[in-house]
Amino acid sequence: MTTDTGTAGLLFETLRADALTTPEQLRELYPPPNPHALRKEIDHLTEETRALIGCSSLVFVGSADAEGRADVTPRGGPPGFVSVLDERTLVIPDATGNKRLDTLHNVLRTGRVGLLFLIPGRPTTLRVNGRACVSARPELLAALTPVGKPPVTALVVQVEQAYPHCPKSLMRANAWQPQRWVAADAQPTSAEVTLAQLDLPGLTIGQIEEAERESLRLRYE
Repeated sequence: MTTDTGTAGLLFETLRADALTTPEQLRELYPPPNPHALRKEIDHLTEETRALIGCSSLVFVGSADAEGRADVTPRGGPPGFVSVLDERTLVIPDATGNKRLDTLHNVLRTGRVGLLFLIPGRPTTLRVNGRACVSARPELLAALTPVGKPPVTALVVQVEQAYPHCPKSLMRANAWQPQRWVAADAQPTSAEVTLAQLDLPGLTIGQIEEAERESLRLRYE
């Protein structure tokens, strides 16, 4: 299945024609931020934010390539799988995935990431931005909490900005309230999404579902 990229591109260009282009235009539409929202951004991890990272089992990693194309990917593991080495340094072990290595490639090119730590069931989140590198140092990898099998590499982050993020988005989304979640049959399944993306003649839902089951069974390999 293909999309009329010409029409889609035209729509974007139409909407971009009168889009905002300067910080001054943007600020005219919003009141000034609360001073605390600015003051709580610091350049290191406190004892409390280190504890938050130790409780987090899910972190979203934002990066961009040399041309500025952005990417966000989730990383998960047992609480504390992200190691805090000191108040300015943390390490995220790599885990078995699709082997595209998008985030790692981006870090190699730009040396920067943005992180959003979540704790399932809690509205507290933590944003961390800073410099980054990819390490394969054996002694570092050996000291990390494994996510499945031992990591091949790890993402090392030097903290430049750390600040707790407002919980309103998770509250608006009812993220941790199962009774408010969309019914499972109201959304396409993972296999249905994949089938549409691949668009390969002869490929069936059943084949994709079996491949997904096998991938989860072997998720540590």
